Amino acid sequence: MLRLAVVLLLLANAGYYAWSQGLLRGWGLAPVDESEPQRMEQQIAPQNLRLLPQGSKGAASSAAPAGPASSAPASTPAASGAAASPATAAAPAEPPACLQAGVFDARQADALRQAAAVLPEGSWTLEPTPITGRWMVYMGRFPDEEAVAKKRAELRTLKIPYDRPGAALEPGLSLGRFSTEEAAQRGMALLANQGVRTARVVVERAEAPGFTLRLPAVSESLRLRLDALQPALAGKTLRPCA
Repeated sequence: MLRLAVVLLLLANAGYYAWSQGLLRGWGLAPVDESEPQRMEQQIAPQNLRLLPQGSKGAASSAAPAGPASSAPASTPAASGAAASPATAAAPAEPPACLQAGVFDARQADALRQAAAVLPEGSWTLEPTPITGRWMVYMGRFPDEEAVAKKRAELRTLKIPYDRPGAALEPGLSLGRFSTEEAAQRGMALLANQGVRTARVVVERAEAPGFTLRLPAVSESLRLRLDALQPALAGKTLRPCA
């Protein structure tokens, strides 16, 4: 049995060798030949070939570069569009801002008018803004600082807060500031219920005409010129309009 298998294996090897070497081509048994002529025959379709006259060779060669050349103008609009895109994509300028400062008294308003005269006409206004009065519940004036210290000790005992009244009313003590005289009178009555006997209502600041500086449309170019106003702003700052 083993001998038969060996014989069959040898015959199979001999047959494969004969087939692979083309020895059996006459019997129609041979592998597919992949030589170069056969590959070219597979790649070229003879029915698609067209013969050109000899005189048309130059025309064909001159027409050949026309493809890349004709594509160049087409790319020009795209390039110009790309170059223009950064300009169109630039951030728009910020809209003009409205700024104001105040309130200024009549003397300060006169100084502002002179300083703002260098700005473009119509770029600023001084709008009337009356300065409201202010009233104070006041104790004083005392003869000296020793009397002030004694009164402070009494107020601390009564647990009543106090403050300095300002240079015009020294030496003395402020027990509260109010925007109307009526409110100041009510405040003094409450203090009287707490044991305060010598306080009175005084005018800390009288009502007076006032003005607010307003710049309704401050552009970037105008903003650069606002430094000219600084000396006349009396320590006040420009802020967004309310």
